[in-house]
Amino acid sequence: MASESGLRLVIVGGVAGGASAATRARRLDERAEIVLLEKDDHVSFANCGLPYYIGGEIDERAKLLVTTPERLRSRYRIDVRVRHQALAIDRDARTLRVCDRDAGREYVLPFDRLILAPGATPIVPPLEGVDARGVFSLRNLADTDAIRAAAVDERPSRAVVVGAGFIGLEMAEQLHGLGIETHVVELQPHVLPMLDPEMARPLEDAMTTRGVGVHLGDGLARIATAGGRACGVELASGASLPGELVVLGIGVRPAVALAKDAGLELGETGGIRTNRVMQTRDPHIYAVGDAVEYACGPDGTPARVALAGPANRAGRIAGEHAVCGRSAEMALVFGTAIVRVFDEAAGFTGLTAAMAERRGLHAAAVTVIANHHAGYYPGAKPLTLKLVYEPEGGRVLGLQAVGQAGVDKRLDVVATLMAFGGTVRDLAGLDLAYAPPFGAAKDPIHMAAFAACNDLDGLVDFLPANADLSEYQVVDVREQPEIESLPLAGAVHAHHVPLGELRERLGELDPSRPTVTSCATGMRAYLAARILSQNGFAEVYDLSGSATVRARALG
Repeated sequence: MASESGLRLVIVGGVAGGASAATRARRLDERAEIVLLEKDDHVSFANCGLPYYIGGEIDERAKLLVTTPERLRSRYRIDVRVRHQALAIDRDARTLRVCDRDAGREYVLPFDRLILAPGATPIVPPLEGVDARGVFSLRNLADTDAIRAAAVDERPSRAVVVGAGFIGLEMAEQLHGLGIETHVVELQPHVLPMLDPEMARPLEDAMTTRGVGVHLGDGLARIATAGGRACGVELASGASLPGELVVLGIGVRPAVALAKDAGLELGETGGIRTNRVMQTRDPHIYAVGDAVEYACGPDGTPARVALAGPANRAGRIAGEHAVCGRSAEMALVFGTAIVRVFDEAAGFTGLTAAMAERRGLHAAAVTVIANHHAGYYPGAKPLTLKLVYEPEGGRVLGLQAVGQAGVDKRLDVVATLMAFGGTVRDLAGLDLAYAPPFGAAKDPIHMAAFAACNDLDGLVDFLPANADLSEYQVVDVREQPEIESLPLAGAVHAHHVPLGELRERLGELDPSRPTVTSCATGMRAYLAARILSQNGFAEVYDLSGSATVRARALG
């Protein structure tokens, strides 16, 4: 699988996509000339580890360096040029205009194949005070060094993190761990907005119980300054928060100027459009990483996914195809992601029900709560799973998960299943590893799949956790102490009939009315729904996730 002798491959950008492309290309072609341009100081570093170095969980900065220019040169014979910035592409001449930032000169670099891995840049809103000292975004090691110096060396007493996505939540956790009073501001009504509200609520609770201020549904209006330095923020609501350290984690936008100026096609989401071997409309030019669109989700809809996993895989494919002329195709990307916030972890893969509906896919969802391993073994932690699937055929569309243990395993199982077009029946039949310290004979994954199969088989109909229950006959089958501890939100009219008494007390209920069953987490509600359905109640629903998830959804 060797290329024609003397092929020159130029790669713009290192980190995940570019470095992966360069090393894959070298492993497959010893004769190619490979030039890797990186406009910053470091060619490959662990983006995802940056917050943890700032907070001290990663104790040595050197551990963030995935590889160095010296290693790429000696091990792979790659011509690495740091602080060399690509300025323009001449597609007809197949040349790249480059600026050597240290020497202050420009030069022209010919190429046979070009791979663009420019990444993305943090969104910095054009607001008053964003240029003040003490205001940061987090993209590279230089940003990391600056934030660490401000947080550790200068010892501010208060910090504000704007944005409650992955970076924002990780930064809030780390700043709090440094003993800094920390507030998080999020424009959307809940943290981690890509999750459904009830699935993100435990993360919010994990922060507020530790004293982190969480300000939702409010945007940043300006950054207050004193003497050219940040001293706080003012929100759109008019509220003010003090803070000598402000971290902007609002999001990122793809760095596509180089591609756009060269006439390469951009997709509807603003990323560079490629085919499944990562070629742009110009077959000599490839693009990978945070700047591109990937075929995403079960239906392959183009979307931007700014994650290291897809960038690495895309770089590998582009590097191979550039020097060999053939490669595997880029697999569908499901956006599988996870975040830790103190003791809680949450993540998702694939689509939420709302995302599926926006794509024109019919979607149903079930929510279950089960222990992450056998309940009788010490240390079992409750795990909440929300499984999304097609009501016709049961194809799995996505999963959200939140809990203190076992979140990653369940996300990975479902991501794998979706890669093969699996259904909820396939999921119900998976043979998963089981021993009491690791799982349960009926894993939470199985429990979610069983519930979905019951839906498909017509054994139960689910209502979403946030449904309006005012017009339903509600039957809460918990014991009285449970109800006193956690009343069923929005259902003061509920009938309280413990499950063990339900058959004997059917006469207290009206079988002609639409009826909803609920318990603490869902199992007893399902049993109650089956009892009612087989005793003359024509329209019976199970409240998905029951009282626990409903409290999160309406809280």
